[in-house]
Amino acid sequence: MKKLLFPTDFSETANNAFVYALEMAKSINAEVIVLHVYDLPTISFGEVPVTLVEIYDSIELNNFENFKDQIPHLRKIAEKHQLGDVKMSHVLRHGDLVRIMKDMCHEDHIDMIVMGTNGASGLQEMFLGSNTGNAIVNIPVTLLSVPIQAKFKRIKYIGFTTTFNDQDRIALHRVIAIAKKLHATVKCLAVKTHSFKVTQEGIEYWKSEFKNEPVEFFLIPHDDVKETILDFVEHQDIDILAMITQKRNFFEELFTHSLTQKLAYHIETPLLAFHESK
Repeated sequence: MKKLLFPTDFSETANNAFVYALEMAKSINAEVIVLHVYDLPTISFGEVPVTLVEIYDSIELNNFENFKDQIPHLRKIAEKHQLGDVKMSHVLRHGDLVRIMKDMCHEDHIDMIVMGTNGASGLQEMFLGSNTGNAIVNIPVTLLSVPIQAKFKRIKYIGFTTTFNDQDRIALHRVIAIAKKLHATVKCLAVKTHSFKVTQEGIEYWKSEFKNEPVEFFLIPHDDVKETILDFVEHQDIDILAMITQKRNFFEELFTHSLTQKLAYHIETPLLAFHESK
């Protein structure tokens, strides 16, 4: 059985993403590992009537009790969406979230991570500059990030952006494998610009390789790649947008101030991030 890691802080954002985690787990026959990580604070004090060990024990007990109280609520969410049969396990850890996620992905052979993000600002933090964002991008596991505005509906169309290179071809096979589990169609987009010259021969080669797969190809001539992708998401009713995380320049440009308003409009679409094959 595959394993899907779901880190949560029990917030509304996380609970919203939990539905996606359950649906994805059901589709790919995976167990959901619910992970909650908390920090033990650094305490500076003089003479106090309790020991440091007692303080930490109290904090750990409170976190355990909170974690235990939240489990029935997660089960109710699953049952509400007719997903109560999805296998779940629960892990409570203290320390650094990203480090623990990376360790678990390695030790428990995690196949996918699903986590919530707080709209445009959350995605910006995930893909740009922050220490947490950089670490998450470097975890070599497929990651589905679910914005708070996203409300789960049947996944019919998965978008995938490409420049028709070998890394994209490998990634497209992986996207198609997920799409088949979801009974979805992949809509593969290439944006033809002055600097990117794709040949009809190249397109036909891809069409031939994937002719028996649930995939459609779109070649749109436009010099504004970002706007074209976002318009494509809207007009093609894309439910999940799949990308390769190593395309760092795209993400850097995607979150420029000029696109903030337009991005916020499209941000209800979850992003499925793959890593380039080494």
